[in-house]
Amino acid sequence: MNVPKIGIIISSTRATRVGQQAAEYVESIAKKRTDLSFEIVDLRDFPMPFFDEVASNAYVPSTNTIAQAWQKKVASLDGFIFVTAEYNNSITAALKNALDYAYPEWNRKAAAYFSYGSAGGARAVQHLRDICVELQMAPVRQSVLIMGNDFYPIMNGQKQVKDLPNLEPQVTNMLDQLSWWATALKSARESK
Repeated sequence: MNVPKIGIIISSTRATRVGQQAAEYVESIAKKRTDLSFEIVDLRDFPMPFFDEVASNAYVPSTNTIAQAWQKKVASLDGFIFVTAEYNNSITAALKNALDYAYPEWNRKAAAYFSYGSAGGARAVQHLRDICVELQMAPVRQSVLIMGNDFYPIMNGQKQVKDLPNLEPQVTNMLDQLSWWATALKSARESK
């Protein structure tokens, strides 16, 4: 069995987003591992319109060509790290839209979370966990949250995510859990 492929999803598409540097930080730690392979997946590269299909692609194939490309990308991956901001106590609209445009492609895959915001993105992660369960994903327990006192200097350009030394052990723990679940679920999917 090849090592599981993990997508590090940048879920904010705003010009002033922190998501890019956060994803690159996670990738810099993740690439030290040999039990998983990683790629950054940027929602900017999949500019889907607001969901306007007849139904979920669980029931009816999508007609939008960008959505079809998105579904192929999700299908090619064995697990995900969602790098998400918290907007109004939840995830970004772009991420919710991207989640809605695929269904069978998410099924039986592991999900982990790296978030940031005034409450560390904890409320966004909780909503995202609930959505992932509905998509038949397996959320890992360990999340990485950048709380307000650390986040505001990053948001204001005074610090970078990589300047927070307390994050690396948390990311490593998250990746350990993700590796177990992604490997177990990949093996189970391939044995069918």
